[in-house]
Amino acid sequence: MVELKFLGMDFGCALGSLSNGQFPEKDCLLPLISKLLGYAIVAASTTVKLPQILKILQHKSVRGLSVVAFELELIGYTIALAYCLHKGLPFSAFGEYLFLLIQAIILVAIIYYFSQPLGMKTWMKGLLYCAVAPTILAGQIDPVLFEALYASQHAIFLCARIPQIWKNFKSKSTGELSFLTFFMNFAGSMVRVFTSLQEKAPMSVALGSVIGVLMNGTILSQIIVYQKPTPQKGKKKD
Repeated sequence: MVELKFLGMDFGCALGSLSNGQFPEKDCLLPLISKLLGYAIVAASTTVKLPQILKILQHKSVRGLSVVAFELELIGYTIALAYCLHKGLPFSAFGEYLFLLIQAIILVAIIYYFSQPLGMKTWMKGLLYCAVAPTILAGQIDPVLFEALYASQHAIFLCARIPQIWKNFKSKSTGELSFLTFFMNFAGSMVRVFTSLQEKAPMSVALGSVIGVLMNGTILSQIIVYQKPTPQKGKKKD
């Protein structure tokens, strides 16, 4: 059988079976599907928060958005990316965290901009993140502390969504939240559960994806339920 590998994906096994008129076996097909889905998530993650960013810029408003939720999300992405780099996982298993982190930084900066005037507390939080984040991403912390930090990452993502979910429920509105962004978050989390198990990633990584499915699914359902119908313009009265 001829080996045909690209970006860690072995196409030789599947193509060999198909050329012989046979359907590829599970042990051959599932790892390939996992890799393909993994890279698809990474590719999609490059624009997942773009709809949310554009919606804020278009309306020049952060109405209905929980600032704390987006700040905690930024911290969670930082820890997740650092941990996956530290564990040496394949890029297809965590690559989206890199692009989500970049977009999360931009998103928080935009939210701060439209939330002016900024207090001293907000400036201090920004400076503290800029000081600590590079150390965490470089993995220059005690291994035991690293594990504890990653364990807390799930609680951070959970806490990042709860304030937004509660704010939506309380106001019966989702404000400027983007349906497309949370739909892509939900779909990505669903796929990542499968790829995490297939890539034999630590169970803590798979657990994070499960939490993502539950939290993003909840907010997505709120956007659908609380969405106000757009008034029709130029409708004639009888």
